[in-house]
Amino acid sequence: MDDTFLKGRTALVTGSVQGIGLAIAERLARAGAAIVLHGLATPAQAAEAEAALRCAGAEDVLFLDHDLREPAAVEALMDLALGWRGGLDVLVNNAGIQFTAPIVEMPPQRWDAILAINLTAAFHTMRRALPGMLERGYGRVVNIASVHGLVASVHKAAYVAAKFGLVGLTRVAALECAAAGTRDSGGVTANCIAPGWTETAIIEPQIVARAAQLGADRDAAVRDLLREKQPSLRISRPSEIAEVAAMLCQPWAHNINGITLPVDGGWTAQ
Repeated sequence: MDDTFLKGRTALVTGSVQGIGLAIAERLARAGAAIVLHGLATPAQAAEAEAALRCAGAEDVLFLDHDLREPAAVEALMDLALGWRGGLDVLVNNAGIQFTAPIVEMPPQRWDAILAINLTAAFHTMRRALPGMLERGYGRVVNIASVHGLVASVHKAAYVAAKFGLVGLTRVAALECAAAGTRDSGGVTANCIAPGWTETAIIEPQIVARAAQLGADRDAAVRDLLREKQPSLRISRPSEIAEVAAMLCQPWAHNINGITLPVDGGWTAQ
């Protein structure tokens, strides 16, 4: 495998100052891409993430911090991202937020924010990025969905609705882009990755709480936490999700289009 297959190309990864997003940005940087780094971060957090990308081999890095809840902010983000180096070759919609509550107790403003960031923002970034990809005959849209884009869980109505919607949006984009480009150019594809339990800062408090509840070590707490839904009882690393994203960006992946690929230890096989 040519590990510099994105040399000369530009990638935008939303929500990429930490966790899965940063891991994906680092992996695409190692493949030679220039990276549009994005997220709501302190100057120190942004500088640390940018340094990590440059260390990984990014051809260049641009940091943007637009709030994806606002369509006008997404438009401004895309104006800068597209204008930076003359277009985007890879778009990874990773930014997302979560809030759990029964439907009857879900605050409407929380519903609106989750749908805006997890789904509507992805529509707007795709709407702006795809024309250039179609014109050039190469482009990759990789949307980070979730197992909750394939199955539901209680108290996650907004998140599940957004992720199911993201899967559907991605399938439509795949159909609309399917005939663009050639095998040699790499084509234009749109796919989802559906992670299960993944080791990020967001879930660390749950692991700590479960360990305290059980009086057990961290590994035992992880296994107990995953036992209900993830049969492998193993948690994924962000870097493993990043490898899947990089695979989908390979030129030879021109006919991998419209899929939702679970990385969930068998969760959705049940």
